[in-house]
Amino acid sequence: MQNKAHNPPKTKQKSIAELMGWLWRGYLRQHFGVLFIALFFMLIEGSTVGAISYMMKPMFDTVFVQGNSQALVWVSIIFLVVFTIRGLSGVVQKVLLSRISQLTAAHLRVDLLKRLIRQDASFHQTHPPGYLIQRIQSDVGSVNAVWRAIITGAGRDFISLIILLGVAINIDWRWTLVMLVGVPLAFLPIFSGQRYVRKKASQARDLGATLATRLDEIFHGIVPIKLNNLERYQTGRFEKHTGTFVRSEIRATFGTAAITGVIDVMAGLGFMGVLFLGGSEIIEGKKTVGEFMSFFTAIGLAFDPMRRLAAVSGTWQVAAAALERLKELMDAPILLASPAEPVAAPTGLPDVALTGVTLRYGEATVLDDLTLHAEAGKTTALVGASGAGKSSVFNVLTRLVDPQAGEVKISDVPVARMELESLRDLFSVVSQEALLFDETLRDNILLGRTDISDADLQPVLEAAHVSDFLSNLPDGLDTLVGPRGSALSGGQRQRVVIARALLRNTPILLLDEATSALDAQSEKIVQSALEKLAGGRTTLVIAHRLSTIQNADRIVVMDRGQVVDSGTHDELLARGGIYADLYRLQFQSGKEVIDRKGTAALAPHMPKVDGREPGILRRLAVRFLG
Repeated sequence: MQNKAHNPPKTKQKSIAELMGWLWRGYLRQHFGVLFIALFFMLIEGSTVGAISYMMKPMFDTVFVQGNSQALVWVSIIFLVVFTIRGLSGVVQKVLLSRISQLTAAHLRVDLLKRLIRQDASFHQTHPPGYLIQRIQSDVGSVNAVWRAIITGAGRDFISLIILLGVAINIDWRWTLVMLVGVPLAFLPIFSGQRYVRKKASQARDLGATLATRLDEIFHGIVPIKLNNLERYQTGRFEKHTGTFVRSEIRATFGTAAITGVIDVMAGLGFMGVLFLGGSEIIEGKKTVGEFMSFFTAIGLAFDPMRRLAAVSGTWQVAAAALERLKELMDAPILLASPAEPVAAPTGLPDVALTGVTLRYGEATVLDDLTLHAEAGKTTALVGASGAGKSSVFNVLTRLVDPQAGEVKISDVPVARMELESLRDLFSVVSQEALLFDETLRDNILLGRTDISDADLQPVLEAAHVSDFLSNLPDGLDTLVGPRGSALSGGQRQRVVIARALLRNTPILLLDEATSALDAQSEKIVQSALEKLAGGRTTLVIAHRLSTIQNADRIVVMDRGQVVDSGTHDELLARGGIYADLYRLQFQSGKEVIDRKGTAALAPHMPKVDGREPGILRRLAVRFLG
């Protein structure tokens, strides 16, 4: 299937009502009680702004102009009370909003991870890790910050604006009309600015995801980058993407700032008109200085929340771009799920059967009408070229992917009819990529289990040969293994994974090139642990190195998604097919001549084998051994 990791699907623009409705129903509504209390204190805080502007009239007319010393005392006390109430209400509403916002963001992040972690492999091929990390961390953070700004704007700022305009109208409604004369002129540029911000913010969000993906690839591939002298190349690519991202962010910021700039221009026009009209009335004695100062303060304070409300409209476009992506990920269908009415998983030692299984990735067929049977309690090995379909057999068995045709059964129970969790509880998997987490060695073996004591764990550690190196670790089982187990060697990581599989104690064991990347000494130890692990289980093994599967009960040779031969090691040698050719090739002169990656390492003058030229054998080796 074509990998679109760096080109995730385009997001369709959704309406503000749809996005806010989704956010409210899913995450904000459950905090309605606390939100109501916060809005109440916002109302109080917003009202104090109106009281401050209103008190300007007695302060100027009664105290300053008339010189009333008694009025000075009560006016001063009122100002102290108003500012105290404003400060306390501001603290309460900020703490309450912070609580709601943090809980909401945490809830959204957890829900998003729950959804994404259930998606199948095809989804994760088109949505790389960096992209998803950006969505969970950055986009949720953006939405969280903006909805707080929206609620604050809708609460404190909107209330403040209404009260301040009420004070202004109470003093002189004509002055208020003159002050707001520029408002209609601001609608068109503000609307255009919002569309511009939405577009640029959307681009910035996608570019941010691209940067996160690039960093994820760089740090996961740091060793080959160094070995191939790619530091400058990778830095240059990252710098190019960063430059594009910076330009998009600056343009989005310009759009948001332009919206508030329009408000400032509108305010300037209004102030100019009021100064001409009000100033002439004060000179003529029709209005007092206190009335003008009260009006001027109310309008001056009103433009501050008006600017913030306008800024919120621009900032909301940034959040909308992030929220669209979050909602799209949450709405993405789960293609692989448990059936509505699952059947019970089989008990006892199961066999495994694939009948007429066809699996396609796009137009590429990886399993072609495949029929395969692995007997209960026995070891079945799969050999064949890279791309022959061996790993795909494991994938359809564990329902990492569903085939387009055919049936997969475990002890006559179709895997598609089992609950996913119950199905996967039947398997333990040991692969060439030993997945460890940046936690302690104990945590990596237990994987959250709390019912295992150190006494129960000890036999597992010994059987997996983990105890062989445990004493060399600074903190024993409590030693941190580092990112992806980087503090351990390859052989040590494999033994930890084997210990994990032993502890799971499942009836089916899947081994996928478990020793292919190890040196000879580590391979011997790991192979011994694997033999103990396979005892009493139905085991399927993928192997390129034929030395590891000679004792398998049955060896299945695959080519282009089909079974082309099968039998025991001796039967396949006697039959003289592909397996026999590969065996002779690997064990010329009593030693392996294929390196650990499965590529040909033949001498230039290798003698003929059964009349075949070395060139043919070399091509066979490359084809069937990777």
